[in-house]
Amino acid sequence: MKEEYLKWYSPHLHRDVEMLVFGHAGYPVVLFPTSKGSFHENRDMGLIGSAQWYLDQGLIKIYCPESNDAQSFYNRNIHPHDRIQNHVAYDKMICHEVVERIRLRTAVGKVVMAGCSFGGYHAANFAFRHPGYVSHMFSMSGAFEIRNFMDGYNHDDIYYNSPLEFLPGLTDGALWHMDIILGTSNWDICFDANLKLHHSLNQKGLPHWLDVRPDRNHDWPVWKEMFPHYLSRIKFD
Repeated sequence: MKEEYLKWYSPHLHRDVEMLVFGHAGYPVVLFPTSKGSFHENRDMGLIGSAQWYLDQGLIKIYCPESNDAQSFYNRNIHPHDRIQNHVAYDKMICHEVVERIRLRTAVGKVVMAGCSFGGYHAANFAFRHPGYVSHMFSMSGAFEIRNFMDGYNHDDIYYNSPLEFLPGLTDGALWHMDIILGTSNWDICFDANLKLHHSLNQKGLPHWLDVRPDRNHDWPVWKEMFPHYLSRIKFD
């Protein structure tokens, strides 16, 4: 399996950013780490290995950027306004420095957004904010509200980065063409969050799959089952 290490200075985050890229060709998949996770977490925890067949066949190419959570949502040493602005900067970095560059370098006009746990939040938030860039969204045990990180502070950027809040008002037709999967389990600590998003998607008439795995925990073993299963839904040309 080809593995490439990338590092560059991000004008949006004003610091160096690291990312691993797996595979030699194929449909682009942006895979976020869990809370405060590193760019190599998904490799170290075996999630990349679970998709090795797709990588070896040249069907997909996986991009694993680092998170910015320690500087945004989890940084209790700064004001909530600065936390959400740091997240907005991360969203811009992913959009302009990762996704748009992928689109320039491949023949595919859209990307897959995926992630586990808080990475599932990032996948869903980006996909719903930028549906024109995203063909598939695979959230595995994600949660979709961020106000608990904001200490009661209110701001438009908090609203527009909380999928359960801003989703009902969306009208972009690209949403109705996106393959949306909410992976969870009945033992998942994020089970209720997935049910809430499922109901919100139903109310908008947005097709999606709520995949509830029986008797599984919020942890890597079930995510390593889900990820290759969900990749099989991509239509490879």
